[in-house]
Amino acid sequence: MESPGTPTHCPYCALQCGMSLVSGAGGAVGVRERADFPVNRGALCGKGRTAPAVLSSDVRLTSPLVRSAEGVLVPASWEEALDRVAEGLGRTRAQYGADAVAVFGGGGLTNEKAYGLGKFARVVLGTSQIDYNGRFCMSSAAAAGVRAFGLDRGLPFPLEDIPRTGCVILVGANPAETMPPFLRYLTELRENGGTLIVVDPRRTRTAEQADLHLAPRPGTDLALALGLLHLVVAEGRTDEAYVRERTVGWEETRAAAMAHWPEYVERITGVSVPELREAVRLFCEPEAAMVLTARGPEQQSKGTDTVGAWINLCLATGRAGRPLSGYGCLTGQGNGQGGREHGQKADQLPGYRELTDPAARAHVAGVWGVDPDSLPGPGRSAYELLDALGTDIRSLLLMGSNPVVSAPRAAHVEERIRSLDFLAVCDVVLSETAALADVVLPVTQWAEETGTTTNLEGRVLLRRRALAPPEGVRSDLEVLHGLAARLGGTRGGSEKGFPTEPEEVFEELRRASAGGPADYSGIGYRRLAAEDGVFWPCPAGAGGAVHPGTPRLFLDRFATGDGRARFTPVSHRASAEEPDEEYPVLLTTGRVVAQYQSGAQTRRVEELNAAAPGPFVELHPRLAQRLGAAEGDPLAVVSRRGRAVAPARITAAIRPDTVFMPFHWAGEGRANTLTHPALDPVSRMPEFKVCAVRVERAAP
Repeated sequence: MESPGTPTHCPYCALQCGMSLVSGAGGAVGVRERADFPVNRGALCGKGRTAPAVLSSDVRLTSPLVRSAEGVLVPASWEEALDRVAEGLGRTRAQYGADAVAVFGGGGLTNEKAYGLGKFARVVLGTSQIDYNGRFCMSSAAAAGVRAFGLDRGLPFPLEDIPRTGCVILVGANPAETMPPFLRYLTELRENGGTLIVVDPRRTRTAEQADLHLAPRPGTDLALALGLLHLVVAEGRTDEAYVRERTVGWEETRAAAMAHWPEYVERITGVSVPELREAVRLFCEPEAAMVLTARGPEQQSKGTDTVGAWINLCLATGRAGRPLSGYGCLTGQGNGQGGREHGQKADQLPGYRELTDPAARAHVAGVWGVDPDSLPGPGRSAYELLDALGTDIRSLLLMGSNPVVSAPRAAHVEERIRSLDFLAVCDVVLSETAALADVVLPVTQWAEETGTTTNLEGRVLLRRRALAPPEGVRSDLEVLHGLAARLGGTRGGSEKGFPTEPEEVFEELRRASAGGPADYSGIGYRRLAAEDGVFWPCPAGAGGAVHPGTPRLFLDRFATGDGRARFTPVSHRASAEEPDEEYPVLLTTGRVVAQYQSGAQTRRVEELNAAAPGPFVELHPRLAQRLGAAEGDPLAVVSRRGRAVAPARITAAIRPDTVFMPFHWAGEGRANTLTHPALDPVSRMPEFKVCAVRVERAAP
């Protein structure tokens, strides 16, 4: 009988699709579907199917690298490499102070690694300067969720509820490209008689599936949500009993919405009044409905208020904290949810605790065996941290991220990274950022290690080790252990506080999270192995009782002091950078189905690279005609921050005033060279999704 293989999960997006890994001839690793796993029910996208390709020694790092006296990276032993990292970080700390050393993590790290990295920064290095690339993912949605509900979890309900609701408004999301197995939930929604509204300036593959496609001008999602709420009030569609019994702050919010009458919103967004009215009808007529947002409305300098406006729409219509209804966010990265819950984010401690809360500091410090007063306070957010490199911050330990490609104003970030006194990078491949490092540490991948992740539903999952890593590769936990042994000393951070076995780390994480908003204390490896994941919060039951986990939040009360949700009055405001005579076109960015994030791994997979070999500039035929550009002609897209060149892709599926570029590539087509670093005042999210550019023909 054929072996079923090792059950595990895809290393890419936040669906964390179930799969099994099987060994083939010559040590090759193959992927087998797991039809029993409820999230994807066997379906996998091309990235998931080809994920084992990056396990090959032909494409990944298998030896530590150190920069020689001649300035080139050369192989070194692990002892030499770790000694160099410890010396570089320690020298900076001794000369300039603890906050001159920074740590930058990633949303693809397991919960165990994220927890260990946050602890290492605060206990061993004593620095407040830690954040991660998940800040660029869903921080605006998180901030808005906490503000409204008292708690943020990507989806407060399981994916299985989506096909059973009456209407879904999908705002700034293109799951047909970003997480293809999710699309079946939207297909089933419509097969069950529900309706789908897609809000996107492009007619994407996802928008093609919609009953109604709204194509607002980039940066105007806030006005669109306010216009819909205005119509809800004007047409008498508010749920007055729900608003009275389960919310606070409605009067001020209603007044703000009423200032955004339909014709005014039409002028701002380009979405017609009849389309606005139809959207309200489709959303309000069924008994249940949902709003799901993604990076489109979130990656804006007003992202928190924008998401808040969509939450206000849910609250005013009684569509939150009720069965088959609610607001949710489609998390992007594989562990974007768990990565911030357990300590990578600048202002948070494990269990989604606030770093400034004395009780939270005391609890976590007790688990760590340190004085609460020794823990540093909140540090800079991700972009602010990167922008300070080479000035206040002199050394950086970077784990699982590639900001040279993925950060806003990427060329500037690259300059800041180059100005560091010392850079150490832990990665699977020699990414564009790793190539600039003084020391590169090759670390294990998803299939070579056991660990947990938390998917977009808040479902904690167990990835299982399926094969041994190549000789010369160590886990991130072993890296932290080795560095703690070298750097511990006076701050009490010895290697004993940084175990190398993932389950041992998870057991400590359980204790650190106990009693916090993201309570994992009732979850263990044995339980995760026996179940299809466990939804947090899942506290340890009294007297040995087993808590079932919490698939659906807020059904009885919201996570606020009085149990009521908070309306927040918001008003439309312009983006940080509007078009003008010099830069008359809007740029928005996003992803394509065959690549992932900065492309550091997927660009090394032959099948994926063949499907999406490089960047492009998507533009409307009218704009192409004005430029005299034909399909495939090289176009230069220029902003106040930089210039990117890529072939033209002409389509009527985009607004005439907008161009689109995917951001997966480095080189002259690096889209994030153009993007604006303006930050949301609450979430500190950069404005990736809208900036002013000009487009011109480039020399072939």
